[in-house]
Order: sequence, then structure tokens, then C-alpha cells
Amino acid sequence: MHEDANAALPSSMAPHLSRPLQGLRVLEFEGLGPGPLAGRMLADLGAEVTVLVRPGDGGVAARLGGGSQPLRRGKRVQVLDLKTEAGRAAALGAVGQAEALIEGFRPGVMERLGLGPADCAACNPALVYGRMTGWGQDGPLAQAAGHDLNYVALTGLLGLGARPEEPPRVPPTVLGDAGGALALAFGIVSAVLAARATGQGRVVDAAIVDAVAMLGGLAQWISGSGQLGGPAPSLFHDSPFYDSYRCADGHDITVGALEPAFYAELLRRLGLDDVDPAQQHDTATWPTLKQRLTALFASQPRAHWVERLEGTDVCFAPVLALDEAAMHPHLAARAVYQRDAQGAWQAAPAPRFLPLVGEGAVKA
Repeated sequence: MHEDANAALPSSMAPHLSRPLQGLRVLEFEGLGPGPLAGRMLADLGAEVTVLVRPGDGGVAARLGGGSQPLRRGKRVQVLDLKTEAGRAAALGAVGQAEALIEGFRPGVMERLGLGPADCAACNPALVYGRMTGWGQDGPLAQAAGHDLNYVALTGLLGLGARPEEPPRVPPTVLGDAGGALALAFGIVSAVLAARATGQGRVVDAAIVDAVAMLGGLAQWISGSGQLGGPAPSLFHDSPFYDSYRCADGHDITVGALEPAFYAELLRRLGLDDVDPAQQHDTATWPTLKQRLTALFASQPRAHWVERLEGTDVCFAPVLALDEAAMHPHLAARAVYQRDAQGAWQAAPAPRFLPLVGEGAVKA
């Protein structure tokens, strides 16, 4: 039984460019969020993704999205009961036609179904076998349950986001689940390049804890210099020029004027002529200046600060709700968000691809 998934959103590439992963055949065993998201990333870039779902299973998208299926965007859906011999045989037949596979179950589940790497290699030795887990295929926690927040916490990166007297928080499902999905998609494409050259497949062990730790390279670098996660005041937590502030109407804005020229521009535009920009990194002055900025930003509604600061070199952005973000002139101009058939916002495929030269190329 087959069905068509939600149609892909319009491509964010030049009309005459083909999507770069066209011709790549991917078989996805539908699991929880990160695996399907990785499959959608590949489908958005042109891969032919067939997703196998269990009979009667609405999938994680239905459970989390109220019936919408955004993670099946651009995929071909096939219903199979993998616990039957006929279903397993059909799955192996599909494996034989694929270049890459995605599965996101706990270690050992696919092996017990007779669909593990060795089983699949017997019919397709060049297969790239992508495995999406939180903790990885081995290690003391490999069989434990977990979610995005847990994986980010274990890597040390959640701790780097903590402020004194406040528990650390991150946007749900973004850093861990989405970071893991991106690592799996990147790993699959890398391994497919090697398999096409050598005829030899391999397993891609995409553990979220590995991916988050890897994505934290900049934070680890800054932490190593003592500017994050240590006892010294931090640019990212304690300084007055890199923070979010509440406005008079209850909305929030952000400033991130780390560079001296940007900091000087911030002071100028806020009329703080008595503050010496050369003393930007005098941490003893930070608490008093942060109190001044807190009071200043609280004196006017968000729209006032948007009009005064947006588009300048103070490194400014308002904190927006999703509906507001989709309609912001910059994101609207780039068509970053579009509504699906159910009226929910979906992000357009990324990254974008343009010609290197000629019509549509980026011009200086």
C-alpha cells in the first residue's frame, strides 16, 4: 500500500538548477523525530525518500503535530508490517534498490527484525546504513531512554547556558534532535560519496550526544579561554551588550554588540554619551550598565526599539513569536516560512543553491 506524502514546499533554489541530491535513493524506517527530520532534509534537496510506516501508525508527526505530517514532506509513504515474513521480505527488496537507509530505533531492534546491517549488506553491499539514536550504538547508556534535553545536558553544553540562580534552558528539540538529524544527513551524503567511488557501504552511527558535542566547538573554544562556564564574568551571560531585554509592552528584544565598533554604535544610538566605549570589557562596570539598559529598554514598547535599532550595526533583533517571524519583512522576502495544507507554518528547504556564475548568481 502506498500513499503520497505532503508535497514538498517550493524549492529555494534558482528555477533552472536541479536539486543536488536528485537520484539518491533513500529508504527510511519511520521512527521518532530526528530520523524523519534527516529524511526530510535529504528529500528537500532532491533525494527520493521512501518511508516505511507500520499499519495504523500515524507516525510521530501525527502525535506531535495534531494530525499534520510535516516530517513526511516530499517522501513516498509505504505501509509495511515488518513483523511478518512478507513485510520483512518487502523491506529487504526495497533495501536492495536503495543507496542509503535511515532507522532510529534502540540498538538491536533492527537486528531482531532481521533487518540489521549484516542482513541488509547481504542484498546490498554498497548500502549506507544510517542509524539515529540519542546515546549511540554502544556505551553504558546505549539502551536507556532519553530525549533532546537529556542529550544536550550530558554533553556539557546545557551547563554552559546556565546563568546564576536560573536553571539552563534551550529551545526544545532544536539543538539535540535537529542537530542529530543534521549530522545523520551529513553522514549519509558523505558515506554515499565514498560508496559510489568504492562500492563499499558502511554504517553511519549518528548519536545525538556526539553531534551536539561536535556542534559545540565554538562554545568549547570560548569556555577554554575562561569566558564561558567558569567563575569569571561571561560576555554571553553577564555583559550588558549581549543579552535579551524586556520592553514596556511585555515583548522582548536582543542585542549582541560584541565587537568594539558595534558596541560604540549601540551606545550612540541609545544616547549613552557618558559611557566610554573603550571600557567595554571593564567587567566592574557591567552590572550598573546592565541595570541602565534594562530600565531604558523597559521604558518603550518593542516597536520603538525595532524602529530605532533594526538593520543597524548594533546587532539587534526582536524576539518574535512564530507567526510574527513568518511575517517579518526579511524572512518573508526570503520565503523562509510557508503554510502547509493544514495552515501550519513550515520552514522552506535549506541551504539554498544558486548558480556559480550567470543568471541568478550572487553579485558583489
